[in-house]
Amino acid sequence: MIVGVSVGEVRPGYELWRPNREKAESVTTKVVLVILLAATSIIAVIVAISGFSLMSGGTGMALVTLIYGLLYAFFAFLVARWNRGILPVAAALSMILAIFCAVGADSWFARDKAGFDEGLIPSPLIGLLVVILAILQLILIAVALYGFNQNWHVEEERPIGSGEDYGASPEDGAPMPA
Repeated sequence: MIVGVSVGEVRPGYELWRPNREKAESVTTKVVLVILLAATSIIAVIVAISGFSLMSGGTGMALVTLIYGLLYAFFAFLVARWNRGILPVAAALSMILAIFCAVGADSWFARDKAGFDEGLIPSPLIGLLVVILAILQLILIAVALYGFNQNWHVEEERPIGSGEDYGASPEDGAPMPA
């Protein structure tokens, strides 16, 4: 008779091991994703606050930008905790934000004339931040989808205490007992 073990439970004497999270490639991808998500969050908040009163569509677009900034900060937190399920969501929202940035970047540079109100920082600088944000989103999409394919969620059971040398042969080169 086969006895099932509930999800998240481990047989006595065993521990859960996530082998794909120990790979240097996965750790590097996670760090890059956290940096990209945090940078997106920071730049989006700077653009929203500095151009709050100047954004087309009134303050509605500024609120959308602030929400994006908060969401991306939350996404960075989740990715730092190895949550891979948020990566396709981040990629999809990055595509939308990249479109917003591509459409709106030109208008910030067009405000560099006499008679236009200025935000908290000069409009060309806000335009430059929006262009940087658009490029950042394209990179974020590629890295997020790459990270999603690394299978961070795979779990295996291994005997407790086997640690890093799980499955390795003894140091003296002698064959392992059966």
